[in-house]
Amino acid sequence: MARMLVAAALGMVWGVGLSGPVTVGAVAPAPDSSRLWRALVAEARALHLPTRFLEEIPEQFVAFEFEDLHAFAAEYHPVEHRMVLDRSLSLNGAGRTLRPLRKMTHKELETLYHELFHAYLDFVEHESAPSKAHASFLAFAHEQQRCRYQQVLITPVLQKKGLKEERFLSEVESWEVLNETWALFIGWAVWTQLEVEAKGTRKHRASGRTGNVSAWIARLDQAEQDAVLTGYYEPEDPGEKAMARKRFLAPEFRLSAPELSTLMRDVLGNSSDMIRQAEQVLERSRPFQRVSGVCAEPAAH
Repeated sequence: MARMLVAAALGMVWGVGLSGPVTVGAVAPAPDSSRLWRALVAEARALHLPTRFLEEIPEQFVAFEFEDLHAFAAEYHPVEHRMVLDRSLSLNGAGRTLRPLRKMTHKELETLYHELFHAYLDFVEHESAPSKAHASFLAFAHEQQRCRYQQVLITPVLQKKGLKEERFLSEVESWEVLNETWALFIGWAVWTQLEVEAKGTRKHRASGRTGNVSAWIARLDQAEQDAVLTGYYEPEDPGEKAMARKRFLAPEFRLSAPELSTLMRDVLGNSSDMIRQAEQVLERSRPFQRVSGVCAEPAAH
């Protein structure tokens, strides 16, 4: 409840951008959000995209809007459970309903799934009667927030990975950076699944799983070497925010193996064998963990 009140006071917004110009414009008429949600889940299932976590969110939980956005191509407002999508993601650009998923680019689907995960974590955090699985997932998230994302290193100049500064993040900042790190991975995982399947066979596809696990794992290995799965946050301090809209974490604070396995199992519904291979990739590239930013005793999950 405390976090919800803090978020409400600050008007927290999580957003992710797409390539191409985005301008300010009028708000489109409100779509039928429940019907849009049902259609979204049904089409994602038909396209063998991950739906496990989507099916756990009540169809009336998320309120959809379409706008000509300025800074991002999509935004999620957790206080109002409101998802704002750029009008380019709507059918015929009319802003009334979502464009069919099969007609979206891989990057657009990455963006959409990034925001859908924000909605999922928002739902789990504010669920009035959480299931045992949801309570465990949320407890794990708060533990990671405390031990990984409150004392961090950032890269003040994104192009200079070796230049780092220490930051002690507030409750709001640390929760946001966890949200963005995890949402970034969910979007990346879906994008990678689509890219792999576009280059290989589709006949063995199954919901929530890639058609070519070895190719997906190889891309994860490259992403790990490049520290791609590293989150960001918007600083609360107005002075710092005036200098940089986003602060990106240093490579040491990229997604950890326990976080990866939890997201693959509980959100994406991947197979145990695929999760095991993914864990091995991260553990192999990080044989010696530094003390700061590592949870000494991962929460039982």
